[in-house]
Amino acid sequence: MDTHRFSDSAEALPQPLLHQLAQLVPAMQRRALQLDGAADFPAADIDSLRSLGALAAPLPLEWGGAGWGTQPEGAAGLMQALRLLGQGNLSVGRLYEAHVNALRLVMRFGTRDQTHESGRDALDGHLFGLWVTDAPDAPLRLQVDGVLSGRKAPCSGAGYAARALVTAQLPSGGVSMLTIRAPGHERIDRTGWNTQGMRSACNGLAVLDGIRPTAKIGAAGDYLRQPDFSAGAWRTSAVTLGGMEALIAEMRRQLVRRERDGDPYQRERVGKALIAQETARFWVERAALFGEAHDGDANDITNTVNLARIAVEAACLDALRIAQRALGLLAFRQGELSELLMRDLATYLRQPAPDETLTEAAAHFMRRVVPETP
Repeated sequence: MDTHRFSDSAEALPQPLLHQLAQLVPAMQRRALQLDGAADFPAADIDSLRSLGALAAPLPLEWGGAGWGTQPEGAAGLMQALRLLGQGNLSVGRLYEAHVNALRLVMRFGTRDQTHESGRDALDGHLFGLWVTDAPDAPLRLQVDGVLSGRKAPCSGAGYAARALVTAQLPSGGVSMLTIRAPGHERIDRTGWNTQGMRSACNGLAVLDGIRPTAKIGAAGDYLRQPDFSAGAWRTSAVTLGGMEALIAEMRRQLVRRERDGDPYQRERVGKALIAQETARFWVERAALFGEAHDGDANDITNTVNLARIAVEAACLDALRIAQRALGLLAFRQGELSELLMRDLATYLRQPAPDETLTEAAAHFMRRVVPETP
């Protein structure tokens, strides 16, 4: 892997917007506790992102956005934004990460007219969903008459997102990306998605029968095209990093509040947690640079991000274990921020195929070993 410096990745960060996002974090954390019990959608937080222009930030710079997710120079700003949202509420971070991903795919593979239409929607403050997982018994298909049949599940922001990018099987074969006007609550079933954590992401099953797509984005197979498909995992890791940082900060606050900060064993735990946090931050920064690069080797990009994903997961699992030991039963008491953070973080970390991801990345870099000198 080549050496990169994160500070070299952007000419200028949108500092006012990042500062405004940082100011939202304490209120987001308070609301997260209120929203979790009823699995309510974080409407106030999304409204705040809308009013700050954050929903338009993924658009290219020349469109008035910040290039977050759509241009290499936006990598640093997006990484910081996702961290901040993860600190405030992991469910909000998940919703925003999906919004960025959907717009990125449209900007990457759409026609000029399609990108302009989605760009106007983002400028108007519409939240995009990214719904790409089929319900097992009803995969989404585009019929010959141009309407959809089937279901997607789980769908973050179901019933609340105004637009969505979905994947569907085509009549001619293959799978393509489509944009739709997202359905309302009458087509959403949440009964099968009562998860332990990430409840405010409002996952549900979306019934899309009879909906006519607004556009077909790119060619069949573009959604799975590498390195874009795997490289996007760095954005999820950035959100989880923020949740991890919030958990460690809350652990430290609780120890000071309970006058346990002088205990040598608690200090050892805090030290180990901070080492894990810094390790995760290093890997997320590295993955952001590789994941947003347009001129790197595709296999290097994919596998560097894959290694980062596993490194961040391991660091977060360490932080969860340390926080539980440091806080004891307080870490499991409902209504405590630490309990919510641990529940949300443990749920969000369950991304698919971690073992396969690690072994594939290791195999790639093993083949890159420099041969011994004869």
